[in-house]
Amino acid sequence: MQGYAHVYARDHINTDEIIPARYLNTDDKNELAKHAMEDLDPEFVRKVRPGDFVVAGENFGCGSSREHAVWALQGAGVGAVLAESFARIFFRNAVNTGFPAIECKGISQKVREGDELEVDLEGGIVRNLTRGEEYRFVPFPEFALEIMRAGGLLEYLERKSSASKRS
Repeated sequence: MQGYAHVYARDHINTDEIIPARYLNTDDKNELAKHAMEDLDPEFVRKVRPGDFVVAGENFGCGSSREHAVWALQGAGVGAVLAESFARIFFRNAVNTGFPAIECKGISQKVREGDELEVDLEGGIVRNLTRGEEYRFVPFPEFALEIMRAGGLLEYLERKSSASKRS
């Protein structure tokens, strides 16, 4: 995965800041994407490009337990969120929808806005191509990588079910 960093170096970015509640009347990722991060950064959807990364502090995705926050980021083309830590329910929603939520200690203080990053999910490495630095994170277990490769938990289970029926 490779893209550019959009850095929000603060803690406790909540789901209402990721996707404001006034837009929760749809589950369409493309519609939600139009309003991703709108109250935190009104220019976000104009700046973000497919594969880019959101970089943040501690407890990213706290607040309401809504999948919409993950869907909005996915719809906007964000490749992953790299944060110091995640709210438990956001992290679970991310895994369940096949979206990488990468916990990397110190990341919000090391990466700058616009840095070009490369992420190796299997190896647990973030390479900052702009600064020539590497940051380590605990790699995802194989089952989580399989869920992400499948596009989410439902797709993963569907593939597993289809495979067992063929056996």
